[in-house]
Amino acid sequence: MTLDATDRQIIEALQGGLPIVAEPYAEVAAALGIDEPALTARLAAMKDSGVIRRIAAAPNHYKLGMTANGMTVWDVADDRITELGALIGALPFVTHCYERPRALPDWPYNLFAMVHGSSREEVEEKRARIRDILGDALRASDVLVSTRILKKTGLRLRKKG
Repeated sequence: MTLDATDRQIIEALQGGLPIVAEPYAEVAAALGIDEPALTARLAAMKDSGVIRRIAAAPNHYKLGMTANGMTVWDVADDRITELGALIGALPFVTHCYERPRALPDWPYNLFAMVHGSSREEVEEKRARIRDILGDALRASDVLVSTRILKKTGLRLRKKG
């Protein structure tokens, strides 16, 4: 899909989030000078083509009391990573899960899963549940504990001109 000027304007208008109003798409469409059905059709086309993955709420987990957070990292058998990643990613307490290449010899981990909890103990309990699912495909693991938020935004397009 090739983005035209209107598509770029839509992305720029939404990259900071939807306005908190009763009809956010209508407000964005009006600001762009298009009608709401045109806006939602363009968003659907961009989603179908993979230009955008999703439009979703991104709550501040710290304000929700989830202050103990950890990126769990796992070294699992390569021939099972797709299967196991799907199982781990489907867990209700995993907010995102993905495969990354190892950086041997220092970094053997190839499966990453972010978990949040209200305490370090809760994060460790969730990590133990993941460990049980990975079973004999698991070779090593660790957890990278969050101490602060460094970035909480998605990709930002630079405005042209």
